[in-house]
Amino acid sequence: MLELIGVTKKYTIFPAVDDISFRVAPGEVLGYLGPNGAGKSTTIKMLAGLLAPTRGRILYQGREIEKDLYAYKSRLGYIPEQAEIYPHLSGMDYLLLVGRLRGIPERTLNEKARAFLRVFDLDVERDSAIGSYSKGMRQKVLIAAALMHDPDVLLLDEPLTGLDVTTGLVIRDLVQRLAAERKIVIYSSHVLEVTEKICTKVIILNKGRIVADDSVANLRTLMKLPTLVEIFSQLTAQEDTETVARGLVEVMKG
Repeated sequence: MLELIGVTKKYTIFPAVDDISFRVAPGEVLGYLGPNGAGKSTTIKMLAGLLAPTRGRILYQGREIEKDLYAYKSRLGYIPEQAEIYPHLSGMDYLLLVGRLRGIPERTLNEKARAFLRVFDLDVERDSAIGSYSKGMRQKVLIAAALMHDPDVLLLDEPLTGLDVTTGLVIRDLVQRLAAERKIVIYSSHVLEVTEKICTKVIILNKGRIVADDSVANLRTLMKLPTLVEIFSQLTAQEDTETVARGLVEVMKG
């Protein structure tokens, strides 16, 4: 079980995340949603142990993660929204580096890294510098790096960034397979159509606070709306998209 209890994070006097609580059990996929600036990535970074909460607790298996952050991170796979990746390393070198830092035995590491690159159709480019990779290719390397050590908790922050349609479908199926393997998965994305299909439940944030925490099916029933896109729009008070688009065209035309 991964649990947040009354977690708040402040960068200034205003909280980026304001008194949020939720729990995710093994085998669950939590869709973590919200407009830009709602606090999604801040929450993910706290769950990854990169930021400390200003107030509140984060527990994994009933123990505060800060009590033994190293042990917690050893169980964690993390795909950040904006990742820094060494451009001078090849894809193969990067996975070997990550695998060694994760303590994967050398006798299996090389084979495992090659297998990940082969599955992601990066076998031909495995010895080329990552700096020459497309955005989608770099994202595939990051996904492989997050899975290298068979983690129990996966934090996926915009995992579909830069991926083609086919690979996006692979990631959708991968998330469902990870849930079947009893992994804890937190999936943050702006692609609501995918989120609706793969998530056991969703949390919607707005201005740092939770405004919905339920299954998509229950939210549809409660709000009498047919899709997660419409539910999200109503709960976060999003602007009418047609009006915004019309305004943009009017500005363009002068």
